[in-house]
Amino acid sequence: MKWLPLKASILGAAMVSLATPALAQEVTLTLAHFLSPKSPPHVKFMEPWARAVEEQSSGRIKVEIFPAMTMGGKPPELYRQLRDGAADIVWTVTGYTPGVFPRSEVFELPTVHEGSAKATNLAIQDTFDMLAEDFTDVKPLLVHVHAGNALHLVNGCVESVDELKGVKLRTPTRTGGWMIEAWGAEPVGMPVPALPQALSKGVIDGALVPFEVMPPFKLNDLTQCSVTGADDSRFGTAVFLFAMNKERYDSLPDDLKAVIDANSGGAIAGAAGQLWDDVELPGQEMQKKTGSPISALTPEATAAFDDLGQTVVDRWIAESADNGVDGAALVEAARAAVAANAK
Repeated sequence: MKWLPLKASILGAAMVSLATPALAQEVTLTLAHFLSPKSPPHVKFMEPWARAVEEQSSGRIKVEIFPAMTMGGKPPELYRQLRDGAADIVWTVTGYTPGVFPRSEVFELPTVHEGSAKATNLAIQDTFDMLAEDFTDVKPLLVHVHAGNALHLVNGCVESVDELKGVKLRTPTRTGGWMIEAWGAEPVGMPVPALPQALSKGVIDGALVPFEVMPPFKLNDLTQCSVTGADDSRFGTAVFLFAMNKERYDSLPDDLKAVIDANSGGAIAGAAGQLWDDVELPGQEMQKKTGSPISALTPEATAAFDDLGQTVVDRWIAESADNGVDGAALVEAARAAVAANAK
């Protein structure tokens, strides 16, 4: 996918002319994330984003990408690295640092995200004023989701939630853990890079992940069935944060800030959402080629999962109220925005 979020006319208006080009500030920004350099987010999102920023700044911005935690640390440490300035930009899962993002967590809840990354990404932009307090310590470039979690199982398909009792399932987030508990299964939290080993060694019986992770982690060789809801609905999703260190952003001259801003937020949310919807297809094909079915639940079975998902939403709303956040209003606004953008 060619990443062209910024029209030349906008850039021309935003750039500030400098009488002495030799004095123009040049900066190198470091971008850290936890996936491999062959993963779809690296190849299809972060690399094109970096090249676009470099081109649109006439080479005054250089972006150096450090995949697979090559700057050090573990995936849950990425937000701290960003906040403290060890990295200028990071891409991470908000759920890796529980409690830090109490508002944006609404979009990972079951029955809120319905299966379209594009619709939910646009919904996040539409409701961002309600979420903004989560990000006061950093400069958010994009808050987004992937297409949503399918249930990938080692020992074959299930047709009802009752068949999951006692099954150990990987979850990326605490609300995903609540959902698994509501199913009567056992949640096991871990970053996605740890997933292949956990599956191969029998530490877990399955995982909640999107199909996009099939190719880089060869999960099609480790699982025997993938389960979705009816009409490819999903079991919640993960919220991702693509953000810049606030002080580093503030240090840029206005014309370079304009380049960053033009490649942020609403300017890229729709394209990023479509990208994450599209990257599901190769993983689905890989699973099919191994002979493992992709099984859609019946509408009746999906409704049973959704009923339990609503108990998770209710639990989240109650906890939010205890923490001074109007979770009910957030859920209502998020659902309405997702529905509006799904049309």
